[in-house]
Amino acid sequence: MRRTAVLGSAGTLIAGTLVAGALAAPAAGAHDRHRPDAEARGTAVAAQRAADQGIDWQDCPADWGLEKPIQCGWVTVPVDYAKPNGKKIKIAVDRIGSTGTPAERQGALLYNPGGPGGSGLRFPRRVTTKNTIWAGAAKAYDFVGFDPRGVGHSAPISCVDPAEFVKGPKLDPVPDSEADKRAQRKLAAEYAEGCAEKSGDVLPYINTLNTARDLDVIRAALGEKKLNFVGVSYGTYLGAVYGTLFPSHVRRMVLDSVVNPSTRKIWYEANLDQDIAFEGRLKDWMTWVARNDAAYHLGDTYPEVRRQWETLRADAKKNPLGGKVGPAELIGFFQNAPYYDSMWAPVAEAFSAYAAGDPQPLIDAAASDPTDTAGNAASENGNAVYTAVECADAPWPTSWKKWDRDNSRLHERYSFMTWANAWMNLPCATWSTPRQRPTEVRTGKGLPPVLITQAERDAATPYAGAVELHKRFKGSRLVTERDAGSHGITSLANPCLNTRVEAYLLTGKLDSRDVTCAPHATPQP
Repeated sequence: MRRTAVLGSAGTLIAGTLVAGALAAPAAGAHDRHRPDAEARGTAVAAQRAADQGIDWQDCPADWGLEKPIQCGWVTVPVDYAKPNGKKIKIAVDRIGSTGTPAERQGALLYNPGGPGGSGLRFPRRVTTKNTIWAGAAKAYDFVGFDPRGVGHSAPISCVDPAEFVKGPKLDPVPDSEADKRAQRKLAAEYAEGCAEKSGDVLPYINTLNTARDLDVIRAALGEKKLNFVGVSYGTYLGAVYGTLFPSHVRRMVLDSVVNPSTRKIWYEANLDQDIAFEGRLKDWMTWVARNDAAYHLGDTYPEVRRQWETLRADAKKNPLGGKVGPAELIGFFQNAPYYDSMWAPVAEAFSAYAAGDPQPLIDAAASDPTDTAGNAASENGNAVYTAVECADAPWPTSWKKWDRDNSRLHERYSFMTWANAWMNLPCATWSTPRQRPTEVRTGKGLPPVLITQAERDAATPYAGAVELHKRFKGSRLVTERDAGSHGITSLANPCLNTRVEAYLLTGKLDSRDVTCAPHATPQP
């Protein structure tokens, strides 16, 4: 679950995709409820058609930012799998061929980076940019990325005007009064209404189950009998749902930084769990900043650095930095540090410059750019898909008293993210379309052993989620990165982890028991 950067009308998310194309929507009012048998038959029909048609690979459009020899194409899927002959949309896919010999090639490896709302189209660039961590797997596999339905080039949805979505400063997420809460509730309800107005006919079909079905159709279009898949963050939940729906279609599956698949956790409780974990990882970062006080001059203890943060937050609430950056925008930027160790130094540097009297680096990093039309559209689109998927996947509380009680209680001890997270998800309380029952993730006949990787102190997807999925997928192995908290650890240099991921993808072999790895290298100032 990825939330980085600018806060929208009710929350936080950035997605680095370009937006193009229009959605072919079903007729208004086509809000049929979940029909698993009809949808299973429809998926089989769509997959067979895709297998027959294949993919017409071409050079990628110039404005997609995907250099040769990466190729792009389209896979046609039904909007509603219960009606495979009804309205269709096209899913954007790309690939780069395996770099090894023909004898080494093992097929296609598909990738989802998370979100919901993230684009996977940059995955093949791990070959063109000579990413050494993935070089071994690249010898065996074509690297295949895709934009999930509703995202980027795959019939994108929208909820609000992108320029309004990114404009700052937003309201301070932390309410000072009941009036502040009413204002945020109004924004959340208006956002939900905007989604219904701009994309309402398709909202019932933008969900994890349908994205998993799309994944199976893409597999068939690629000519693959079985799926090789790497999912990160929300991509782990997509993979878990795919493995539940299509267990015998899985060949190799790596799930990194795991969303808790418990039906009780998806999605309301999972977001509350994040609030606690973000607070812990923020403390880890601030403690590191304190240890490196010679570089940052923000205090040599955690409490001192925390006080500097509270001072900055109060200053920005009173007088937004550059007229653009208030507490909401600061949270959007500072949460990068709990997400990724690679952001520890950049966030600390901007923070340090502000404390030394230069606010410009912080303004440049945290403020939106109104001239970045494509980036702002991508950000708004990513947030729209995030909201649509999470609201559709499961029931949400509709009682404001419950939201208020739960988040007020958490905020007392975990103040960094709690209210920002609440407002981001509150549109789900007034969502316009029927909700599904969450998928009961489980091991089905034919599911092979799955490799699960997880940092012990991950903030976005707390560790308990990996333990839960490990229990549900029999025969899986869990590789834990001890005393570490970066999100998406398969992209980090840690030989203990990297060698196991590569060995599994190349041979299918796993350790005889779960493994604990030492942490990757600590960031340097």
